Amino acid sequence: MDYNKLEEDLAAIVEKRIALSKISYDHASYDDIEEEMHDLEDDFNDEYGDELEAILEKIYAQLKSDNEVLLPSAYLANEYHTMMPDASGKVTYEVIGKEGVPVESEQFDKMDVRLVLVPNPARFVLQINGKSMKDLWVAKK
Repeated sequence: MDYNKLEEDLAAIVEKRIALSKISYDHASYDDIEEEMHDLEDDFNDEYGDELEAILEKIYAQLKSDNEVLLPSAYLANEYHTMMPDASGKVTYEVIGKEGVPVESEQFDKMDVRLVLVPNPARFVLQINGKSMKDLWVAKK
């Protein structure tokens, strides 16, 4: 897997989601941006689906969850927040609140546990009760 391309493609989807969150449904360009985002998500699933699903299967096994692994785009948050760029100008993102795909596991009884896909670096983050707790997988460049 080309991790640099994964980063670029994932960040492009996230930027479209951020753009959509800043405009209303009745905005003239909403439908066009939404369609572009869905096309990017479809391409992302086609390009990285098999490899990311294999990673997710390992994560689910680690969490002792019987949940079904979904397409990678399902793990995208509805809302991302941009952080200050680092010294090289790279923007990172964080997810706040209950985002991502719910995961059932006896290890986390009565807690809201979710997996969310976040770019820069591309990673699957474990969220518990709306707080990012741990990176369960990080793309290695």
